[in-house]
Amino acid sequence: QIQLVQSGGGSVQAGGTLRLSCSASGFGYTENVRIGWFRQAPGKEREGLASIIHDGTTMYAESVKGRFTISKDNAKSTLMLTMLNLKPEDTAMYYCAAGGSWLKLSLYPTDYVYWGQGTQVSVSS
Repeated sequence: QIQLVQSGGGSVQAGGTLRLSCSASGFGYTENVRIGWFRQAPGKEREGLASIIHDGTTMYAESVKGRFTISKDNAKSTLMLTMLNLKPEDTAMYYCAAGGSWLKLSLYPTDYVYWGQGTQVSVSS
């Protein structure tokens, strides 16, 4: 059974740092799985933030480029999102996601199959 279990998140002041983790199980080899991170603020659509594929190639949304880093530890089947210089507008529920074509990057939620349970990130000014 494929499962993504998230941890991390919480509340920080603007300019702070948070790291989100997502433990993946049931995939076999996470190196052959496309991974994405998304967020959704109240009243807004789910926004793609970052994507990583089998060879380590990454893609970022303009809103987080230079501040957020997506990574994965294949040995531990763990996916990470490191967030620097957080801003109040980064406040949202954050989700990890996996699946779809592991050869192609994507920031579209509909391109992913499996989702974590979500974790709240709150940034105060």
